[in-house]
Amino acid sequence: MIAYLKGTVVSKGAEEAVIEVAGIGYRLGMSAQAISHLPAVGSTAQVYTYLQLKDDGIFLYGFVDEAERAFFEKLIGISGIGPKIALAALSAFPLEELSAAVAQGDVSLIATIPGIGKKTAQRVVLEMQGALKDLEPVEGAALSGAAYTEAQEALASMGFASAEVAGALRGYDGDDADVSAVIRYALHNLGGAA
Repeated sequence: MIAYLKGTVVSKGAEEAVIEVAGIGYRLGMSAQAISHLPAVGSTAQVYTYLQLKDDGIFLYGFVDEAERAFFEKLIGISGIGPKIALAALSAFPLEELSAAVAQGDVSLIATIPGIGKKTAQRVVLEMQGALKDLEPVEGAALSGAAYTEAQEALASMGFASAEVAGALRGYDGDDADVSAVIRYALHNLGGAA
């Protein structure tokens, strides 16, 4: 299995990116969240991967970190969820929010993901809740839903996209009661003045 690729970002699209490694361009299916974490075209990036062999071809999927890849692997292990739906889930919500929804049994939130109905959402919650404890802790998971939402809304009002905000909040481990500290942390990661 190909664990990761480290090379030059050749292109970034809505659902895929091309990374060149030693003269070979690898096309990777990726979530919008993961694509937003890639550096500019022409820069070097490291992308964690999942290789899928099927009768109709070989498909390579890319992830920003091992936690996202592990979550993807658990999702596609659920009946009725393939790679496209798993990537749609990871595109629709930051990994921290998706993990929290599963942990809290929030079927209605999961059912809003394109391609996932209420019954599949219930299956996701049922099967993933047990699997979550086996996964690496998701960075930033300590950030409460209220603090995350408040910081996300404030940063969105400044013109930042939700995918940018999710990446900027990843790894926050301070006091989530102090929303201004959360926002300063995100602005620092976004390269703004904190």
